[in-house]
Amino acid sequence: MAHTLDVLGLFDNEYRDDGFRTCSVTGLEVHRSVDNYVKLFGLTAVVALLFGGIFAFTVAMTRWEVIGLLEPADFYTHLSMHAWNLLIFWMVFMEIAILYVGGPMVLGRRLPITTVAKAGWAVMVGGAVLVNYAIWTTEPPNEAPLLTAYVPMPVSPLFYAGAIVFILGTVVAALPFFVTMWYEKRENPGKTLPLVSFAAFVTSIIAVEALVGGLFAFVPTLFWRLELIEWWDAAWYRQMYWIIGHGTQQINLVAMIAVWYFLTHVVAGAEVVSEKVSRTAFILYLFFINLGAAHHLLSDPAVSTGWRLWNTSYAFYGATFASLIHAFAIPAGIEAGRRKRGKGGGLFGWLTSAPWSNPVFSSTIFSIILFGFLGGITGVMMGQLQLNMTWHNTFATVGHFHATVVLGTTVAFMGLAFFVIRTMFMRQYISERLASIQPFFYSAAMGVAVLMMMYVGILYGVPRRTAEVVENIPGTEFSLSAAAPLFAIFGIFALLAIAGGVLFVVVAVGSLVFGDRVENGDDNADLVADGGLAMAQDPDDPVHAYEMRGTFVLCLVFLAAFAITYLLNWYLLTQLWSIGA
Repeated sequence: MAHTLDVLGLFDNEYRDDGFRTCSVTGLEVHRSVDNYVKLFGLTAVVALLFGGIFAFTVAMTRWEVIGLLEPADFYTHLSMHAWNLLIFWMVFMEIAILYVGGPMVLGRRLPITTVAKAGWAVMVGGAVLVNYAIWTTEPPNEAPLLTAYVPMPVSPLFYAGAIVFILGTVVAALPFFVTMWYEKRENPGKTLPLVSFAAFVTSIIAVEALVGGLFAFVPTLFWRLELIEWWDAAWYRQMYWIIGHGTQQINLVAMIAVWYFLTHVVAGAEVVSEKVSRTAFILYLFFINLGAAHHLLSDPAVSTGWRLWNTSYAFYGATFASLIHAFAIPAGIEAGRRKRGKGGGLFGWLTSAPWSNPVFSSTIFSIILFGFLGGITGVMMGQLQLNMTWHNTFATVGHFHATVVLGTTVAFMGLAFFVIRTMFMRQYISERLASIQPFFYSAAMGVAVLMMMYVGILYGVPRRTAEVVENIPGTEFSLSAAAPLFAIFGIFALLAIAGGVLFVVVAVGSLVFGDRVENGDDNADLVADGGLAMAQDPDDPVHAYEMRGTFVLCLVFLAAFAITYLLNWYLLTQLWSIGA
């Protein structure tokens, strides 16, 4: 039955009289309401991705000074549009869709209070439009806010109003998920939530914390900009802002890991090696992950030495330990699951025999690898009190969050989008070959671009917020021209990465509009893990009966890279501080 607001047949699936259908890939009972709202939020996210991607081009071609596309006065406006649409709107719309997947879809329930979900979506869209309008129409004495908008920098009140509206809309849109959890636990008081639902629930709690922090930052600042109060405390703003400023990225991280568990199980046959251990890791996130925001304030004079030591030592390592658990548990689950299916010859046969031509699988695996090696390790570096000073406010910081948010979360979300196109929109890809190539092309190009960002930041101290540095730093004769060759490599691979992003949008949107309809389960047979998902339920064949030595070797490689990077950063620090000289 088609949705009342159906467009191009995108909301038209076949359901039974009770409104449910059985997914041919996951075997889950999916209600029409879940299908429709996952599609609605997912489509909106892709629009934000497209919009922000346009500004990725203008920003990258300005920082590559051989091109020098924009004047410095325009650069910050374009950078702000790029950041808000990709770091916030693309991510958060996708995360609401993930909550609906992890909640009602995995639990086999209908989405409750759909009117509230629709209202939340409308308010979020209104907030996003208002933020974009405020940034694009910025005129002196106001400044484009990027993400920080530190008080007392003058920023349009419309920007703060838009941010507040978007935050409130997100809270409203998340309410159906919380109601689903409440119904589930009330009807099944002794039943444990599935791991993916548990992860989505942890994500939602961290999200609420971040969003409340955003209201504490933006609401009084709006009053100050409207001159309803005379001044606002800059130190208070910075501390409250980073609850949401970095907290939103922690939501991305936890949601991304939930997607990893879900997709590796569905398309690669991964099993959960230990439910208790994986759940414990998510609980560690609940208590410690948001402390990662502290690295933005380690050079801030408003916080005490004790505050810095706490946030860069014991508490910070709680979240790091959780990430290391997932770094072992997920590949171990893939290895054991695939060996169980007879796909595990040799040390890495379980990996080489995996369905690499499936963009859902390859996106997920690239996200895991690139996030771990480039985003995760550098995140720990930046969380160190001493090393933070060599990274902070350099272009290396931009490399770090592109490694986490782009190579990690965005690539994982692209994989989820490929999955939703086939299983919820019920459309074949317009080109299997282009869909297969896209994760390889995009991940490789963006990976090189990210490495160049890190290199010019760490090796040359290139700042991150200026339009030009190689030819001229305003107000000084200091030259960074030695970084020009690395900037050339960055520019070329940034262009290739943008082309990879365009390819994703072309395949995704083209498939929705022109893709052949998936008529029956056989059309999606290539998405199902070898041997089917039912193999994971065999109680006589436990996952622990299978070896995981390939994962053990990969973990050793990861730990070696971790140690080398850590020691190298300390060596570079010693070159700046000549102790005893």
